[in-house]
Amino acid sequence: MSRKISWNPGRKRDGLYTFDVFIISGPMAAEFARRNKVISRTIQIRGDQTLEELHRTIFTAFDREEDHMYEFQIGGRRPMDPKARRYVLPLATEASLSDRESSGDVTRTTVGSLGFKKGDAFGYWFDFGDDWWHQINVVAIEGETSGGKYPKVVKRMGDSPPQYIDGDEER
Repeated sequence: MSRKISWNPGRKRDGLYTFDVFIISGPMAAEFARRNKVISRTIQIRGDQTLEELHRTIFTAFDREEDHMYEFQIGGRRPMDPKARRYVLPLATEASLSDRESSGDVTRTTVGSLGFKKGDAFGYWFDFGDDWWHQINVVAIEGETSGGKYPKVVKRMGDSPPQYIDGDEER
């Protein structure tokens, strides 16, 4: 992941954020991975929208079928970096599902409150059993939205991997 993000929870920054979301690891069949060297989606989201809305858009953009636990890791240099701030589902903030404390609730944390700058990167971990890891790069931050419904997927690269591998497929 890129440079460490400075966090200012009191600062709200509206506008339009463009993110490139890359699958960096997960349970993909070997043949699928050979055919799809890069699997990414470019998503635009307003600063007043939540991390939960970003998750929903990523979920749909990669054609997933079953929802699972997830979290966003912001400010770390690698997945599971103990220095990263973790934004989790409300259930995970109430229960001790991890030995690491969370920084916030995805249903209440807006994209614009996180202090992103162009060039920043952060992590998204989906399905704590199958471990789909994503890197999200901040491509652009524009002062105003250009109308239309957000969040939205504006570009797709590579096919969506099946969420689960069949027993016959080789990993």
